[in-house]
Amino acid sequence: MPRSTRKSSSYIMKVQEVKPMKYHGIVYGIFSKRINRFIAEVMIHDRLERVHVKNTGRLKELLVKGAKVALEPSNNSNRRTKFSLTAVWRDEKWINIDSQAPNKVVYEALKNGKINEIGFVDLLKREVTYGKSRFDIYYEREGQKGFMEVKGVTLEKDGIAMFPDAPTTRGTKHVLEMMDVVQNGYEGTIFFLVQMEGCHTFTPHSEMDMDFAEALKLANQKGVQMVAYETKVTEKTLKIGNQLPIEL
Repeated sequence: MPRSTRKSSSYIMKVQEVKPMKYHGIVYGIFSKRINRFIAEVMIHDRLERVHVKNTGRLKELLVKGAKVALEPSNNSNRRTKFSLTAVWRDEKWINIDSQAPNKVVYEALKNGKINEIGFVDLLKREVTYGKSRFDIYYEREGQKGFMEVKGVTLEKDGIAMFPDAPTTRGTKHVLEMMDVVQNGYEGTIFFLVQMEGCHTFTPHSEMDMDFAEALKLANQKGVQMVAYETKVTEKTLKIGNQLPIEL
């Protein structure tokens, strides 16, 4: 389906530079070990603290003993952990690991017309149900309706961003469901947001999950759009960056 990026005079006045997503009160620590998917131990101000990990992925390349990390204090006095681990310093750059961040960043970028493949939208919603599926984003533009599923990418090897970092039957299910969306006349997009700078390409991690990689290839053939962007990351902010080429 054609994807117009026409800027209507009624909408362009609403478009503005996308502000970065911000974390507040950031403190620094040294990673010690991961207890489980949700909890890790980090040395903060010479004290070993149990902290919340905002990503249930494996993150084996990032969460290594001795790594410098950034953490956001919790404002919930009833929570057991006082801090949430949001970013890791590796190869002279910050890598964001907050699994909730990609949806927020992509949503704001879409709202402000910053995703070239979609252009300017008239309606934008998060977490919308289609049949038995629930997709991250629903949009309407110039009479066309579309769904988008956002995947955060934290794995990089030799400048190539890859997803997933662990087998994901859920991710494969999302891709197959998106094919059904397209077959029923909607636009469908799988959006990979690379939570770091410096990558030159995105590709599915077929060695980790061949089913997911094959599902992406099939979906691409069936008209599902694949999009990848990097992000500009600091320990305190996360912002949409440049588009990346995709190799399936």
